[in-house]
Amino acid sequence: MIRYFLLPILLLISLSVSAQQLPLFTQYRENATIINPAAMESDFFAYGNNVTLGASYRAQWVGISGSPRTQTIRGSFLSMGGAGVNLTAGGYLINDVTGPTGFTGFYGRVGGVLGADPEYSGLAIGISGGMVQYRIDANKVNVRDVGDPVAAQDNSQLFPDLGVGIYFYNTVGDNNYFYVGASAPQLFGLNLLFEDENGDFSVERIRHYYAQLGYYIFFDNDSFVELSSWGKYVQGAPFNIDFNIRYQLPTALWIGTGMGKGSTSTGPKSTNFHIDAGVVLGEAAGFDSTIRFGYGFDYSFSSFGPTAGSTHEVNLTYSFSR
Repeated sequence: MIRYFLLPILLLISLSVSAQQLPLFTQYRENATIINPAAMESDFFAYGNNVTLGASYRAQWVGISGSPRTQTIRGSFLSMGGAGVNLTAGGYLINDVTGPTGFTGFYGRVGGVLGADPEYSGLAIGISGGMVQYRIDANKVNVRDVGDPVAAQDNSQLFPDLGVGIYFYNTVGDNNYFYVGASAPQLFGLNLLFEDENGDFSVERIRHYYAQLGYYIFFDNDSFVELSSWGKYVQGAPFNIDFNIRYQLPTALWIGTGMGKGSTSTGPKSTNFHIDAGVVLGEAAGFDSTIRFGYGFDYSFSSFGPTAGSTHEVNLTYSFSR
């Protein structure tokens, strides 16, 4: 039945399960609140803005048939009311398609920031919740028998999801920032069963665990450097860790680079290198708000199988202080 002919596809997907059940991001700091519902936006640290709206598009492993495509839209708000517990809230929409499979999810998030003044430091605890549609496009499934009725049927299922996160940030020295966080944005590990009178197959959805670490260094000429890292773990896939550096020039331009490594103690290893660059329009350009455009390029290769190839990602962010 169809489950046997989907097996090669699902085995290939399982090699990147941590990437595609929750997508990877080259400019992951732009999607920090998707990864961790307690996280602060990069525009909060860099420009002091507490309201952020953003969108991104990612084309992964370009040139490979059925390669992942991911789109996100997000918004966030941090209350700056003063000492005690300050509200952080927001939401996001995410859509991801990989070969014959795909999912679309809508999430809201809410949390509290504990601290004397959230502008300078705080311990944030957040949760996210939403609904996700997981689907199979039968037209993209290859079956053994031409005209098999299974190939003409689409399948989809809706299910709830929940995520949690914790995040600490603090000023160091002359208003430099340090942050560290941990999260599980996909708590519900599900085994989705698609079935009808012609056959059945299942897709397992596994919990993901993330860690974030970063440091902002500000200079007198309005430039800054951000050092950042994130780690990703999901059972059955290599542990992956990324290291990145981004430099905001005194002008409107910023540039960055980094690398990621995925490996197991006895299994295959994978490596990716990435560069990114962008433009910032803010006070220097006469704006009361901040508009940022960023582009990221990622090239991946591994010690097993074919070369994964290149990835392209674009991000647009609008933020302001309220």
